[in-house]
Amino acid sequence: MPLLGLGTWKSKPGEVTLAVKHALQFGYRHLDCAGGYGNETEVGAGIKDSGVPRGDIFITSKLWNTNHHPEDVEEACRKTLSDLGIDYLDLYLVHWPMAFARGTDSFPKNEDGSLRYDFSIHPTDTWLAMEKLVKLGLVKSIGLSNFNSEQITDILNKGSITPVMNQVECHPYLNQDKLRKFCEERGIKITAYSPLGSPDRPWAKPDDVELLNEPKLKEIGQKYRKTPAQILIRWQIQRGVVVIPKSVTPSRIEQNGNVFDFDMGDVEMKHIQSFDCNGRIILPMVDGKPRDGSHPHFPFHIEF
Repeated sequence: MPLLGLGTWKSKPGEVTLAVKHALQFGYRHLDCAGGYGNETEVGAGIKDSGVPRGDIFITSKLWNTNHHPEDVEEACRKTLSDLGIDYLDLYLVHWPMAFARGTDSFPKNEDGSLRYDFSIHPTDTWLAMEKLVKLGLVKSIGLSNFNSEQITDILNKGSITPVMNQVECHPYLNQDKLRKFCEERGIKITAYSPLGSPDRPWAKPDDVELLNEPKLKEIGQKYRKTPAQILIRWQIQRGVVVIPKSVTPSRIEQNGNVFDFDMGDVEMKHIQSFDCNGRIILPMVDGKPRDGSHPHFPFHIEF
C-alpha cells in the first residue's frame, strides 16, 4: 500500500474526475474514496481517463453509516464497485462506528431536523458482514475508520479477520500516538486523514487556528525548500503513517507528491510532534456539542 494517496473528500463531482486523472498520470498510485462522499462515479471516470492499469492502483473505499445493517453491506460494496468501474477493492473500511437509519438518504433526519440513527446495530456486527466480502473476492482487505481502542478490541475478540487499517484524523495538533501504538501492536496500520488540518472543512470559523500557518513549519520548510503542507505530509511518512491529502488543483497535487526527496532530522520531527494538543478538527458540532455525541457507539468519549 503506497504511503501517499489522493484524498477525495469534499472534492466536487465537476472537479474530482480531472483531479484523479492528473494525480494518476503524475504518479500517484493510491486513491482514497468513500460511498458517503457522493462522487465515486466521477472518481471512476478519472481512473478510466488516466490510462493507468487498474492493477497498478491501490483503491480504498468505505462503507457509509446508512449501510451498517449486515444485510446491506454487500449491496453497498457492489454499488461502490459499479460506481468506480472496477471489479474489486484493495481495501474497504467501515467509515464510522455509528449506524444511521437505513435508506437512500445519506443523512436521514427526524422531524426536528436531527440525524436519525439506528441504535440497534453494533459495529462489530457490521464488521462480521464485512468479512464475507473478502471471502466473496469483492475486496482484498478490510479495515476501520474512526474506531477507538475499545471498539477495535471487540472486533479482534469476535471477528476472524484482523483489520489491516484504522483511518483516523491525524496531524500535529492530534498526533494519535496512543492510538497508533495500540493499533501497531496489533498489526493494524494507521492512515491519516485531514493531515493538513482540513482548512476547507465546512464548519471552519474565521478565528480558528490554521495548522498551515504555524511559524515553525514555515521555518523548517525554508530549510528544505518545501511548503508547510509538504513538511506535514513528510512528517507522517517518516512516522510510517499512510497519508491522504486532498486537492483538486493540479499544481497542489504535484506539490503534495514531491515529498520523497528529503528527510527531516529527529529534532525537527520531535518539534512538530510537540504541537499535539488533542486538537480534533473533524467533529461536526450542533449547539456547542458533538453532533453524534449521544450515539452509543460515538468513538471519541474515551482517550483513544
